[in-house]
Amino acid sequence: MATEHALTPSSYIEHHLSFNSQSIGQGSFWSLHVDTLVMSVALGVITLGLIWWVVRGATAGVPTKRQAFMELVFDFVDDQVKNIYHGNRHAFIAPAALTVFVWVLMMNAMDFLPVDWVAALVSAIGGEHTKWRVVPTSDINTTFALALTVWFLMIFFAIKAKGLGGWIHELFCSPFGTNPLIWPANFLFNLIEYVSKPLSHSLRLFGNMYAGEVIFLLLGLWAATGVTGTIAGAILGAGWSIFHILIVALQAFIFMMLTVVYLAMAQESH
Repeated sequence: MATEHALTPSSYIEHHLSFNSQSIGQGSFWSLHVDTLVMSVALGVITLGLIWWVVRGATAGVPTKRQAFMELVFDFVDDQVKNIYHGNRHAFIAPAALTVFVWVLMMNAMDFLPVDWVAALVSAIGGEHTKWRVVPTSDINTTFALALTVWFLMIFFAIKAKGLGGWIHELFCSPFGTNPLIWPANFLFNLIEYVSKPLSHSLRLFGNMYAGEVIFLLLGLWAATGVTGTIAGAILGAGWSIFHILIVALQAFIFMMLTVVYLAMAQESH
């Protein structure tokens, strides 16, 4: 950006960690993070388009490189689901796990884009004060929305497997027994479990991606302090990028695995 050199370190970081927010309604405290929404939808469309492109060109003979790679991803996810979920996984669970893994991986991978390049491009399009964050999973709204979706699916599958009466019975009669005197304890125990799942599911992904984004910004600031800082920042930035590849893939994998585990547990009885 043209004005980046005039920014202090704190304002530089604050600028890059600010969202492109639009208020919803006059005087409303609700706001929409336009950058998060646009990037999430765009990456979802790109992901589905790439998978469709590979599947459309699939052959029964010798596979192409892109087909072989996609088959490896499919088999990897399917094997993970098979080890956890013992029902008809191909009806919903395996496709959902594949969607979650690839989509979250794509959103996480946006952290490798240089923030100053993104800021310069956005400034050229929308003006020098326009803010745009390209990592949707560093926004707590994204990770919590994903976790809540899994949470609602978990409740849906629990009711589908046990019936509404069976699910309510389990809420009040598990895990300590059916005595009416301990129904409150059972319900409180299950309530804590239901509340903790979306919180831990969302905060784990958000915390790792947000921290990675902050570290990249700090290394970028160090690189702007002079020749020594540039060399040190470049070396450390390269090392952190290599290590961050593992974090990006691992967090997508963990989010997918927790999704499968929660959906599998929802259909099992205590």
